[in-house]
Amino acid sequence: MENTNWLRQTADKPLFPDVLWNRPENKRYAGKLLIIGGHSQSFSAPSRAYTAATKAGGGAVRIVLPDALQKTIGKAFPEAEFAASTPIGSFSRQALELFLDLANWADGVLLAGDFGKNSETAILLESFINKYTGQLSLTGDSLDYFLPKPSQLTNRENTLLVADLSQTQKLAQPKTVIRQTEDLVQILNKLSILTSDVKSSIITEQSGQIIVADKGKISTTKSAKGGVGPELAAYASVWMMQQPERTFEALTTSAYCYSSL
Repeated sequence: MENTNWLRQTADKPLFPDVLWNRPENKRYAGKLLIIGGHSQSFSAPSRAYTAATKAGGGAVRIVLPDALQKTIGKAFPEAEFAASTPIGSFSRQALELFLDLANWADGVLLAGDFGKNSETAILLESFINKYTGQLSLTGDSLDYFLPKPSQLTNRENTLLVADLSQTQKLAQPKTVIRQTEDLVQILNKLSILTSDVKSSIITEQSGQIIVADKGKISTTKSAKGGVGPELAAYASVWMMQQPERTFEALTTSAYCYSSL
């Protein structure tokens, strides 16, 4: 049975042109996004997210990296702020106060990835999402910290999960089972059912289509870029931040803009 909640967006015809053209023109009203991520061995994901969020039209964008990177890139990346890190270069629990202080400044927070695998960082991220109640987006390995107990994310209001299909499978459990072998229509139907029953929104990709799922509504946008990553998450975070009352329309429009680059 065809999903009547499924809307198809093409590269030459946005589904919601009113959202596309009625965004804030003044940077003062275009929202403030905080991007967090990185460890001593890699800061590619937060750096790429920062560049994309600026291109996407964020009014003000700030980035937080672990202070293990400060000597390496501090002068080359003057926009960055640095939070406490562990001896191996991941964020430590002492970073929580700075995360929360900057999150209070922001209209939205993106956990962009490259956190690495560290038990202390896991405690930090869980503490952060428990204390921070504003708009939150997660992508990359920031999601992996929560996949053993996905309800921490899926039951959180004002939350966007930009996940590859493997991560989406784990986010869906135990409510539904999504298989890699299923075709696009089957996956869309299951995502529609899943997001009708959870509070978070999900963006994923399959068969060259960016899939937006929010409160049972589904849109697909053909994209030649392949996969999901920090750039798509940044675009989605900016649009969601700028249109907080129209999440599905904003996320769908972000997929259109990202795919049109």
